[in-house]
Amino acid sequence: MYVIDMTKLKKEGEFGSKAWGEACAAASVKILEAANLPEGLDWAFTEHYLYPPARLLEGGREQAGYYILVKDGKISGGDGCPDEARAVNGFHISARWAALCNQSGAFYGTEGQRQRSADEAVMYKSIEAYLGRPNPLSTGVKGPKIYWPDEIGGPLMDGKEEGNGLHNIAAAMQIASPEFADFPVTKMRVPIFDEMTEAQKKAFLELLQVEM
Repeated sequence: MYVIDMTKLKKEGEFGSKAWGEACAAASVKILEAANLPEGLDWAFTEHYLYPPARLLEGGREQAGYYILVKDGKISGGDGCPDEARAVNGFHISARWAALCNQSGAFYGTEGQRQRSADEAVMYKSIEAYLGRPNPLSTGVKGPKIYWPDEIGGPLMDGKEEGNGLHNIAAAMQIASPEFADFPVTKMRVPIFDEMTEAQKKAFLELLQVEM
C-alpha cells in the first residue's frame, strides 16, 4: 500500500502551473510525513521552470515552479522557489519550461527514465545541428551539488516501477499543454525536432526562448 493512491488522483493543471505545483508539493509532503524521517535531516527540492507561457504567470505569480522543504523537523511545500528552500542542500534546478513540459506527462520507471534522457539528448543535438552552434539551450550548466539521501529518495520514489512514485504522481495530475498537441513525439513524449515541419521547428524554438 502506497501513501498516494494513484486511482484517486485527478488532473490539476498544466506542467508548471500553480495548481499542479501545489498538488505535487502536497503529495510530497504527505509522503515524507509518513516516512518518519530521522531527526536533524534538512533537505529541500526546488524546480524553477523558465520562460513559461504567460497564462501560467497570471495573477501576479512571479515564478513557475514548486518546492519541498524539510527543515528543523518540519515538512512543507508549495508554489514557487523561495530563498529559504533554495538555501538548503538538496535538489535544485532551473530549466526551460518547454524543454521539460510534454515528456513530464509520461509514466515510467527506471528504464523509461533512461529512454526519456536518451530521447532528450537526441532532441538537443538536433537543435544544435539546426542552429549551427553548440549548446544553444545552455544545458548541462553546473548547478548546486545534488543531495538526495536515501531517507528522502526512498519514500518519494517508492513504487516507481509499479506506476507510483513522485514522477508518476505528478504526471497523473498534469494536464496537456496545447503548444505540444501537433508536434511529433517519442513514446516518452519527447518532441522529435527532426520530424517537425519548418513552422513547427520555429514555434518550438520560440517556446524554448532560443534565438534563431
